[in-house]
Amino acid sequence: MTAVGAILNIPRLMSTDVPEILDAWRMVTARRGFAGRLPLSSMPRLRDALVDDRGEVAFALQFDRDALQVPYVELRIDAALPLQCQRTLQRFEFPVAIVQRLGLIAAGGDEEVEEAALPEGYEALQLPADGMLRPAELVEDELILAVPVVPVKPGSEAVERDWPVQADEELRANPFAALKDLKKH
Repeated sequence: MTAVGAILNIPRLMSTDVPEILDAWRMVTARRGFAGRLPLSSMPRLRDALVDDRGEVAFALQFDRDALQVPYVELRIDAALPLQCQRTLQRFEFPVAIVQRLGLIAAGGDEEVEEAALPEGYEALQLPADGMLRPAELVEDELILAVPVVPVKPGSEAVERDWPVQADEELRANPFAALKDLKKH
């Protein structure tokens, strides 16, 4: 299967009212909003971080301009990501609730200046030259960023070492301990 084939399968997995590709600038002008659901199994880049791909993600996109006329898309995501706890090695569901406002930046301009000009609380989203946006990829990107580096199940306790240190272990830990004995002679 080619990459194009994989992308074409996405609309069948998404809710029927969310197009596979959106013209972001037209959506801003029309002040459109979309809501949908995606199975975790449809997100190949995210799957590598998950213990399995059971479950789905609910999301909503709202395009608009703020009071300063900055074009944005507000992304809301609710999901429970199945992760493996690195303390207990058990599967647990990591709750994710994201509300992110992304300031839309056109390709071809001075992206650094435009990004620096975004209001506080905005993240930059650089659009391709044609202005097309793939909602499924945007949702997947945000979920990848939400996965903790070291997943730990809430409520699991850290394992502490309470065993006494053996004398030979202490000698191995301090290689100069033998020199101390030589100095006394």
